[in-house]
Amino acid sequence: MPRGDLVVCSFHTADPYYTGFADALRAGLDAQGIPHDVHRLVKGPDDDWADMTRRKVGILDAACRAHPDKKVFWIDVDCSLVDLPDLVADFSADVIGFQRGFADPLSIGYGRRTRFWEPCFFGINTTPSARDFVATAAALERSSSLKATDDYFFEEAWRTRAAGMSFQVIPSAAVVGRGADLPGVPQFFRFGSSGNVAEYRDKVVQHEPVGSGARPGPRERVTTLAHRTAKAVHHRLPAGARRQARDAADRLGITHLLTASDPVAGLPSGGDATAVARRAAVRTMVSAGQRGDLARVEAGMAAVEAAGGPSAAERAAHEAATAYAHYLAVGDGREPLPLSWWSRPFPGNFGDWLSPYLLQALSGRAVAYKAPTARTSSPHLVAVGSIGRFVSASSVVVGTGVSESDTWLDPAARYVSVRGPVTAAALRASGGPDVERFGDPGALLRRVLPLERGATNGRVALVRHVRHRDLPTILPEGTDELSVLAGTPGQVEDLVRTLVSYDRVVTSAMHVLVACQSYGIPCALVTFAGAEDAVHGTGVKYGDYVRGVGLGMSLTPAVVGLDLRRLDLDPLTTDDRVDDRTLDDVEDAVRTAADLVLTPAGV
Repeated sequence: MPRGDLVVCSFHTADPYYTGFADALRAGLDAQGIPHDVHRLVKGPDDDWADMTRRKVGILDAACRAHPDKKVFWIDVDCSLVDLPDLVADFSADVIGFQRGFADPLSIGYGRRTRFWEPCFFGINTTPSARDFVATAAALERSSSLKATDDYFFEEAWRTRAAGMSFQVIPSAAVVGRGADLPGVPQFFRFGSSGNVAEYRDKVVQHEPVGSGARPGPRERVTTLAHRTAKAVHHRLPAGARRQARDAADRLGITHLLTASDPVAGLPSGGDATAVARRAAVRTMVSAGQRGDLARVEAGMAAVEAAGGPSAAERAAHEAATAYAHYLAVGDGREPLPLSWWSRPFPGNFGDWLSPYLLQALSGRAVAYKAPTARTSSPHLVAVGSIGRFVSASSVVVGTGVSESDTWLDPAARYVSVRGPVTAAALRASGGPDVERFGDPGALLRRVLPLERGATNGRVALVRHVRHRDLPTILPEGTDELSVLAGTPGQVEDLVRTLVSYDRVVTSAMHVLVACQSYGIPCALVTFAGAEDAVHGTGVKYGDYVRGVGLGMSLTPAVVGLDLRRLDLDPLTTDDRVDDRTLDDVEDAVRTAADLVLTPAGV
């Protein structure tokens, strides 16, 4: 039923990228009967992203003045509302919103953040205190010559007026994709990010912490600074120099230090005893899982629960730790296969975790995790995924690919097969052997998990790449969204069984396409307008895959808008199926590699 007691406001610039988000936002609000006022702004010749964001303050103030008897909600244009539940729409405090960083109750407040609110979505009541808060922020913005974004002025106003205001905090579990379903907490908000925040972080005025709350420990501060510095330097280098710098960072172990070495990356930082204990417990869980010690995994989770209950990130780490332990605990008692795969984001990306799933099933052996970014001289397998850049002299390679054609692959590794001819050409250009055996091991799914496609459910499944999961898509009737996060064997199998039950699949994740083409499930490979570059690489991996399994000479994802109701799927959908003779060769290559990795080089 249409709401007459509130209005949602936002703005967008006139470029096609943000106009697409605005169109999707308007359509979504219209479908829910939510009144809205989404402004179109034209950038001046000297305006940058920071200059435009501060205009949010004046727009919100104008909306409050135009609607004195209505609650006014702000939403950033690249975010969206799946719904506006009553617990949010009917709030009674002066303001409602998410804590900065979508923090949970154990990590909110100025002890960990320099600002209080997450400014992408919040509601302003009709109370005098609420309207005065917005008016104060607007007055500060109008009179200030500082280089600052909208949230600087909102924070200044909040610090000035908070003592006399009431507020409500929306649980972080209400953000789609950022937590498990909790009773009474509907996941109604999709967060989007333009990517400009990191670029402008050091160019605009920031706040200092309030009081003497806990600060990140030395390890977190050093890692964060190093990561930001590396990304900034990499961004400014010419394309050729970027590749050389990236390759050097991989070989020297710098990539490992900045990305994969810390199992608590992404968890709340801080120096207080509780935060330190929780991070230690998560490290215990993950490292124990990688050693196959399920008892220690559960002990780590028990410690997290004793410290106040697990966050979504901690639950995801526990699932990943359990999956590591499972793969090392199962098997026929022979020596485990050492295998590198990309294990993040926790609890695991379906395509990456196909590697241990398939290798364990085909070899009968347990599988031991080896971080792909870690420097090692021990023999190990590299299989499913675009992780050819991390191949080393001690690697045994089967079906691995690259995401950019100029990737350097270590010529000293032992190559049984690669994903396709693009990867083979990159290997030759690196001074390596001329490999002519191709095939992505992911295509073997139907051999490992035989499933028959009987009567389907009459619906369409959407499975987005992890880098697309926060885009505010609008789904047509008859379409369901499935998560691409699947790390444990049960999660992998559940996702595949679910895919088989649908009439067709729409996906921006390559290995979901690979799974579909193993079984012959009709599938459309897409990417989203404005987010084509979100997935790492230049797009060569798609053609590399189809050429490697004999399903064509090229493949490019179709660029589609965020409103999928306008999408005609028929021209985009194929029902290709990898033939059995190709699978015979791919399976033989995997079995050969599994034997070879446990055989000393030269034998």
